Amino acid sequence: MMQQLYPQVNHNYAFELNKDINFSAAHLIPNEKAGVCSRVHGHTYFVNVTIGGNELDEMGFLVNFRDIKSIINDAFDHRLMNDLEAFQNTPPSTENVAKLIFEKIEAHLDTLSHGPKVLQVYLRETPTSYVLYRGKR
Repeated sequence: MMQQLYPQVNHNYAFELNKDINFSAAHLIPNEKAGVCSRVHGHTYFVNVTIGGNELDEMGFLVNFRDIKSIINDAFDHRLMNDLEAFQNTPPSTENVAKLIFEKIEAHLDTLSHGPKVLQVYLRETPTSYVLYRGKR
């Protein structure tokens, strides 16, 4: 994976973890205003997840990198995203995919007793287009 600097999130946590993952998926935006994106097409997405926290688990981890990778790949890799339940009434735009990744990571972190928090999801759809999602403020 290409080394890259990502936009920073201001926080006061002692630890910040970043995990890069890529996955391949197809989608379409079911609206004629989307132009060529209204046809099924695919991307190799690059995602960076930023997690913060003050405490580590019994292994000395803020979060296990493997868990973050599994959550994302299990949900999205080699899928037609329009078929996912989350996108039955919502278009799988890059913005909505980034939000769903945030929510899936957040749901996992909420099960951990030491309280890590997802701070940001950076989702690159093409070499020139990306979305940041930081949750509702």
